[in-house]
Amino acid sequence: MRQMEDFTPQRRAMVTRYKAAGYIKTKRVEEAMLRVPREEFMTQRLLEYAYLDSPSPIPGDGRQTISAPYMYPVTYEPLKLKEGEKFLEVGAGSGYGAALARELVGDKGLVVAIEINEATYEFALDNLKRTGYSDVKLILGDGTLGYPDDAPYDAISITAASPDFPPPLVQQLSPQGRMIAPIGESTFFGQDLVLLERARNGELTRRTLMQVVYVPLLGEHGWTRR
Repeated sequence: MRQMEDFTPQRRAMVTRYKAAGYIKTKRVEEAMLRVPREEFMTQRLLEYAYLDSPSPIPGDGRQTISAPYMYPVTYEPLKLKEGEKFLEVGAGSGYGAALARELVGDKGLVVAIEINEATYEFALDNLKRTGYSDVKLILGDGTLGYPDDAPYDAISITAASPDFPPPLVQQLSPQGRMIAPIGESTFFGQDLVLLERARNGELTRRTLMQVVYVPLLGEHGWTRR
């Protein structure tokens, strides 16, 4: 890891704050957020802002960010990630979300994260290797197409604003699987954070959880083709 100040008190304060706000609801998400050092997924010049409740820029084409830290429990709590599950993240960003997911699915689980921007991919790859999460499968490519090699997935998280749930990702969702995404145009007014669930019989249901603001999803089934 990098040589830097000890951010442990700030990390603990963040978790305490998010428990009080109702973002963190379970012990497993609490423990994951305590274990993963968010500062290791920030750019060097922004380390001091690692535990502020706001997104921060990361390497890419100028649009990529590491989401505000509270957005991770907001998305992971509804996904109810369990030990041994397979999880797909569309939009790896800094790699922080993949590291949290790896803590949640454990040694017997699998985390696949796809990133479309090469500079962002390299940043995430370095962060994950340096922090001991080298078993996360990080893919450079179009996340809207998913990653069929390891499908089906028990849970999928889309970390950018999408027109709708991309059909390839719906196809790669397992029976009783869960998928979450910000649905709607990337505007000042934001999007609906929607949870999609597949029943054992294949029936799909969706539920809007809250309003969020994300950058646009790029790719064949996103707002913008490359």
